[in-house]
Amino acid sequence: MPYLSRIHLNPLRTQTQRMMRNPQVLHATVLGGLSRQPVTERVLWRLDSPHQHQLTLLVLTQSTPSWEHLIEQAGWPNADDPQAQVKNYQPLLDQIQQGRRFAFRLKANPTSSTKKPLKPSETQARQLKAERPRGVRVAHRRLSDQLSWLIDRLGRAGYSLPTDTVNGNEVPAVEANDRHRLTFRKSGNQSAPVILESTTFEGLVQITDADSARNALLQGIGTGKAYGFGLLTLAPPYPSQRS
Repeated sequence: MPYLSRIHLNPLRTQTQRMMRNPQVLHATVLGGLSRQPVTERVLWRLDSPHQHQLTLLVLTQSTPSWEHLIEQAGWPNADDPQAQVKNYQPLLDQIQQGRRFAFRLKANPTSSTKKPLKPSETQARQLKAERPRGVRVAHRRLSDQLSWLIDRLGRAGYSLPTDTVNGNEVPAVEANDRHRLTFRKSGNQSAPVILESTTFEGLVQITDADSARNALLQGIGTGKAYGFGLLTLAPPYPSQRS
């Protein structure tokens, strides 16, 4: 049975700041919240910042987690308010029906695979010279490319993006926020840094294939899932919209 956890983190704690700088550290801490080790289930997570004084960590697991260690390291362990909430995810999955609309949020690492990158790195160039080369991952940095990537991936996942009329033109009902480049080194690794493009998409989606849509909620969308990308979350549509 899947569970969605919401954990509040204290951005002033030293360990929280370390996790913010290096998502690999946060990923390891998240996996430490599961009793079945080594972890073989799909785990998705996302770090949100509702405002400058608060961080919220969302984690989707297939088994019941425990977050005492995370609160002790990076939260408010002695606070009166609950620091972690764990909810059964099945009620949301049961609401996924063809034609329904939801508000959504997705922090994504928009990438595509290609055998002809415009500016391949040294590593990519070596991979492409192999006897049977596979495509290499390239990041989409332009907003237009990122939106095209989103429309394509959501379409494969059983969702469509409703449109709004802006200046007489039909445009997807979506916003791209917090677009930035994430750079870090893997723990204990002095090789080249990991560089990822991060974009948070928010807007409306409509269900076109209920089974695929449920699967996307559980399996995530796109690459970089170990680094906090790919968790698609849904909520009731905005008050002005009708499902």
